[in-house]
Order: sequence, then structure tokens, then C-alpha cells
Amino acid sequence: MQFDQLRRRQLIMLLASAAAAWPLAGRAQQPAMPVIGFMNVSTPAAGTSLEAAFRQGVGETGYIEKQNVTIEYRWAEGHHDRLPALTADLVRRPVTVIAATGTLAALAAKAATAAIPIVFETAGDPIKLGLVASLNRPGRNVTGVTQLSSELVSKRLGLLHDLIPTATTIAFVVNPTDPRAESQTEDMQEAARALGLQIHVLKASAEDEISAAFAGLVQLRAGALVVGPSDLFRRRYGQFVALAARQGVPAIYQYREYAAAGGLMSYGASLTDAYRLAGVYAGRILKGAKPADLPVLQPTKFELVINLTTAKSLGLTVPPGVLAIADEVIE
Repeated sequence: MQFDQLRRRQLIMLLASAAAAWPLAGRAQQPAMPVIGFMNVSTPAAGTSLEAAFRQGVGETGYIEKQNVTIEYRWAEGHHDRLPALTADLVRRPVTVIAATGTLAALAAKAATAAIPIVFETAGDPIKLGLVASLNRPGRNVTGVTQLSSELVSKRLGLLHDLIPTATTIAFVVNPTDPRAESQTEDMQEAARALGLQIHVLKASAEDEISAAFAGLVQLRAGALVVGPSDLFRRRYGQFVALAARQGVPAIYQYREYAAAGGLMSYGASLTDAYRLAGVYAGRILKGAKPADLPVLQPTKFELVINLTTAKSLGLTVPPGVLAIADEVIE
């Protein structure tokens, strides 16, 4: 009898010990939470809506930040020379995938690692930039989303000419530190020759240089302005709109945000949608997809936005033909 009681006590103690160990074993077997490294040349304040769009895209694949995925944010605060160090930090972390948003961030990420998957967002041609070998078959560890905005500079010139056919001298402002600046300028000059227009190229690579470029518009007596794609210019869109209003210069921009803030018109793809799609690709890679098998995503729609209030303040009447093709009219 005593022997049976002893065996029962031993069995109970054994089961209790096993039960206590099960939760620990279960936790040990759970996989580590994947980490996305999100990198951008801008500031957290300027990138709030874009960051949210990226998280939305990641969420569409089933990953929710702080629940089953960690996102490490790295902002260069407008200093593109910090990007290599920020990328190196993410590589050392190490992260599961790098979301390099913006052309300069994408180039820095590609230069830093050939092993960690990279999802880029760029307004330029990723083939010309050297990010991928092909849009359909990117190859290696890099894929992403392109808005092809740099390829639309000639289209923007044409739209501006349709709106203001009397303006024969047009200014074109570019950021000389942007890797797309040279090809943008060549495309613009070629389009100007085809339309019989004279183009003056202005350069700005810092905030104070933007103001100086607008001062040059007065001396050139330019009748209109085309603003080239640039991460710097996007961050300073309010400054561009304010200076254009002060100088009374009709201008066309890359993103809707300019027109919404009071710019005359914009033409391009949705930036927030590009960030959302980058998030979707980051999530798909977390699920096992390989960047080499994910074709570079391209916009299916470009939107023309016209601010009629600004047009009236500039004394412009928007031709019916231009209004007819506008996707959005702000009044």
C-alpha cells in the first residue's frame, strides 16, 4: 500500500514538472519575429503619411507591426550622406528585408548588401539607375516599385504648354545631386526643341538654393516653371508653392501634394500608392517570395490635378481641352 502511494506521488510530481516545462518549450519553439528595415532620406514628420501607406501594404499581407512583425525606421533627416551608415546599421541588425524608399536610399541599400532582400521605391527608371537588370526579371536580391516620374518631365512640359501657349521661355529646376538630374535635363531639352520652346535649367541642392533659383526666374523672365523630381523638392513642396505664388510663376509639379497645397498643377503617379505597394512586396518577401521572382511594379495610372483657384490668382483661364483630361480639379 505504501509502495503504491509512493509511486502515485512520484507520478504526480513528474507530471507537474512536465506541465511546468511545456510553456517554456512552446515559447522556445516559436520563430523570432521578422524585422523590416525601413529607410528614407526624409524626416519622420515629413514622411508620416508615406510611412502609414507602407504599413498598410505590409498589413495587406497579414503582417501587423508590433504583433507579428517589427519595423525598424531609419531617417536621414534630409542628409543623404547619412544613408550609407544607416544602411550598414540595418545590415548589422540584421533585418529580414530592407525597404529602401526614395532613389538615394535604394542606391545606398543596393551598395550595402547583396544578401538581404531589398524592396525599393523610386521615381526614376530602375534599369538606368542600376538597381535591376530587367523590370520583369529583376534578378538577385532587389525589386520594388517605380513611378517612372523622371520619364514624365517632357509630358509635364507639354501640359504646361497647352495651358500657357504664350510662354515661350520655360525654367526647369533640378537637383544636381540627384542621380536622375542629367537624364531629366536631356529629356526636357529634347521636348522643348520639339515644341519650339527655350529652356533655362536652374539648379538647387539645398533649401537656400531653392530660393535663389526662384530669384533667377525674374532675371530670366521665364513664363512658366517645370519642377523636376527630387526627394529634396518633395520635402520642400510648401516652399516651392509659396515661392511660385510670390513670384506669380505658373508651375507644374510631380505630385498631387503640390497642387493640394496651392500649386497650379501636377502630373504623376500616386506616391502614397507606391509606398503601399512597396509594403505589399516587403510582406510577400517575409512570406517566402524571392525578389528575383517579383517583377518591378509600375504605375497603371497617372493623374493630372489642376488647382483652379491658383489659376485664377495667376490670371489664367484653363482651356476646356485641358480641363477635360484632368483627373481632379481643385476649386
